[in-house]
Amino acid sequence: MPLNVVLAEDSALLRDGLIGVLTRFGHHVSAAVGDADALIAATHEHAPDIVITDVRMPPGHGDDGLRAAIALRTHRPALPVLVLSQYIERSYATHLLDLGSESGIGYLLKDRVSAVAEFADAVARVAAGATVMDSEVVRQLLGRRHDPLRRLTPRELEVLALVAQGRSNAEIAGDLYVTEAAVNKHVSSILQKLDLRLDGPGHRRVLAALTYLRA
Repeated sequence: MPLNVVLAEDSALLRDGLIGVLTRFGHHVSAAVGDADALIAATHEHAPDIVITDVRMPPGHGDDGLRAAIALRTHRPALPVLVLSQYIERSYATHLLDLGSESGIGYLLKDRVSAVAEFADAVARVAAGATVMDSEVVRQLLGRRHDPLRRLTPRELEVLALVAQGRSNAEIAGDLYVTEAAVNKHVSSILQKLDLRLDGPGHRRVLAALTYLRA
């Protein structure tokens, strides 16, 4: 479905490219800005369905885009946010995950933008409420596991890594060449081993993904 997007990217060339990709997939870019202050103002003005922002941008040329996203989510917890970064930074992923699971969040490397179908899919997933992390981020975090994840089998960790990327059970089954019933069984086991009960607070699948990415 078409989305109303506010975009923040300080590189004019990449900003125009992102506008082109989003427009190609039927979305409307209501504002495309080049600094964090303008991002906050445009978001308040246009009430977008999703914000897409670079991490590093003016005015401070540090993690201003990420901090703006955090401020926007504090004001509007249901706002989906997709962050783009030139490099993998564990701290960026952690700060993004700390925004909570009330609505979609995503962290992609800018290299993924060139794979336009993959980028468009990530935009749609985040706007729909999913947590989408770049596969390279997931791979780099693979070995950093806390005790809860040690209960999982290697196959369950593999399944959980794909869950953390925002994949559905059907997509995971296709990626791993197993049946969807097998994936359902693995996911149920993962949720049980992570002590995520049916009567517990929050969305269990998202909480499982956050547990994995924070480990």
